[in-house]
Amino acid sequence: MPNVKVYSTSTCHYCVMTKEFLKKNNIQFENIDVGINRQASQEMMNKSGQMGVPVLDIDGQIIVGFDKDAISKALGIN
Repeated sequence: MPNVKVYSTSTCHYCVMTKEFLKKNNIQFENIDVGINRQASQEMMNKSGQMGVPVLDIDGQIIVGFDKDAISKALGIN
């Protein structure tokens, strides 16, 4: 099972879409709200070079934004 972290905020529409996509495909993930966790926000920026969300860390592979094709490929979902 892949280790999946989703850096998100509670008000981000694409974050909600990303998490729903993962749930629909029965992928367990850790949700990290960077809106309330400043340390995680810095961690996300260090990993991705981005300030925007969502950012996914799938076994060390960083995906920025709700990119279904990239997420599916990283997770081996068709």
